Amino acid sequence: MKIAGVITPSVGTLVDQVASVLADAGIASANAEARDLVAAVAGEGRFWPRLNAGQAALPNVAERAHVAAARRAMGMPFAYAVRRAAFRHLTLAIDERVLIPRQETEVLVDLVLRHRSGPGGVVADVGTGSGALALALADEGRFERVIGTDVDAGAIAVARENAAILPRRTDCEVEFRVGDLLSPVAGERLDVLVSNPPYIAYGEADELPASVRDWEPSHALFSHGEGLAVTRRIIAGAPALLCIGGLIALEVDSRRALQVAELVASNGAFSGIRLYQDLMGRDRFVLATRRAVS
Repeated sequence: MKIAGVITPSVGTLVDQVASVLADAGIASANAEARDLVAAVAGEGRFWPRLNAGQAALPNVAERAHVAAARRAMGMPFAYAVRRAAFRHLTLAIDERVLIPRQETEVLVDLVLRHRSGPGGVVADVGTGSGALALALADEGRFERVIGTDVDAGAIAVARENAAILPRRTDCEVEFRVGDLLSPVAGERLDVLVSNPPYIAYGEADELPASVRDWEPSHALFSHGEGLAVTRRIIAGAPALLCIGGLIALEVDSRRALQVAELVASNGAFSGIRLYQDLMGRDRFVLATRRAVS
């Protein structure tokens, strides 16, 4: 088939070509993954390749599909290979500078929105990575401002790219700042402080799947202090930033969720401390409210 004089395969043929590359690399379910890959690089739903199998693939789609297939064949996780990932209602641009957004983290958005149903307020997403939490809260909440912070300038570049390309359905102001944990929001008065910080202990690295350990940024995965050092710092600094009645909402390692809840309790500045479960029924989130100083 030709498009503007350029020979291009049909969508169905493109899927077959990608499937062949994936199968040769030993990837299971190569045909199904090939369809998902072509749909992802085309920016379409997963059934689009089936419904449009006889249509000519646009040259840029064919090129991106072959590049993504080559990445996937070398072991790169699917989301990195296609350079995009779904998070709630958003489709985010991602690469190896940021963690791949997880489905369980979507629950944290629900928990924040449930606890902060009124309009207005300022949110800080600490360790924002791709901007997934910050942008979802700006998109679905009724906040005045959302600030995402990350120690890695590359991650902030990805987050800013996502803020620029995603459709805006609210007037919420979104800003991304580079800096270590809470330092970029020093002086702010926050209504919500949300974070999915690194919480895996360095000694647990061998327990991770190779697709995570070998590809995702280590600074976003691992923390000293048996996985709790970063979380401790966030909890310690949060009271100075949160308004009275403000919410701290943390994603945590399910194995240490109770420890994190105890850290929040021992801080003395919080009340209403609660553990919430992820989609698999594991303790995964700790929420608490900044109490008034007695």
